[in-house]
Amino acid sequence: MLTIDADRYTPVDSTLIPTGELAPVANTPFDFRAPTAIGARIDQPDPQLRYGKGYDHNFVLNSNGSGLAHAVRVIEPKSGRTLDISTTEPGLQFYSGNFLDGTITGKSGHVYGHRSALVLETQHFPDSPNHPNFPTTVLKPGQEYRSQTIFAFGVSR
Repeated sequence: MLTIDADRYTPVDSTLIPTGELAPVANTPFDFRAPTAIGARIDQPDPQLRYGKGYDHNFVLNSNGSGLAHAVRVIEPKSGRTLDISTTEPGLQFYSGNFLDGTITGKSGHVYGHRSALVLETQHFPDSPNHPNFPTTVLKPGQEYRSQTIFAFGVSR
């Protein structure tokens, strides 16, 4: 079960480059504001899901930009394992393993098949330099860039 603290996301074109739009997640397969099974809407006939063969999108986090803020909660219902992510970054890339095809073998001979991954990457928005409405990624001489992300693992009962 995935919850992302984001009211908007950055739609992409057919090459997976953001269009510059900040689209609302409401009434779309990208609405993870309440706990939702990752695969519940992944096969809906949505052009954005078609482009990425599933989820491979940046979410615009609801933080106010003034420090560490909660971004994500993942709950594995059977075991109760949890993951909470907090970050100072404005975005979160959610990728659902859409381009895995069984050709990669991991530990103990485990084969990574289509959609067998969950990737949550805190970040600035992809292609930010080309979209003035995105948070800037420009770092001028003498400026310092700092970022913090906390991954907290636990168990809920």
